[in-house]
Amino acid sequence: MSIYATLWQVKFPRYGEDHTGCEWIKVIAQGVPACVGSPTPGSGYEDGDPYADFLPPAVSMPLEDGDQTMRAVVIITEETPKGTARSGQEYVNPLLVLTGEEYAALTFGELYHRICDALRGDRPRCTGEAWRPDGSVRLMFADGSTKDVRAE
Repeated sequence: MSIYATLWQVKFPRYGEDHTGCEWIKVIAQGVPACVGSPTPGSGYEDGDPYADFLPPAVSMPLEDGDQTMRAVVIITEETPKGTARSGQEYVNPLLVLTGEEYAALTFGELYHRICDALRGDRPRCTGEAWRPDGSVRLMFADGSTKDVRAE
């Protein structure tokens, strides 16, 4: 049984930049309810939190919240493998791991930019496009590099 509940799935530019010729990838938010690893007496984790090595700290389960409170939200792509030597529940290199409180406080714009930054990694930001008469497009990047692509 998984400790995660899928909150949403959205397509993002594969490398965090929406430009001519970019590829798209599904990004998924996986919520971990507050009950998972909770120190609350009677929650089933009296012997300790088996997820403490890869999730934010466990939280006490709020009474009567209908499992709306999240311990964590893990942002992954559709290609992110799940399962490590440490735990079958751990994602390998997730894009972001947020506390439930942190996720709830983010605006969509802030979350979008954090996801795009994580997808971009150490690649330079795309700063412009130059369209040519032959239909090709030259992408220009912050580090001075360029890449030619075809408009579709």
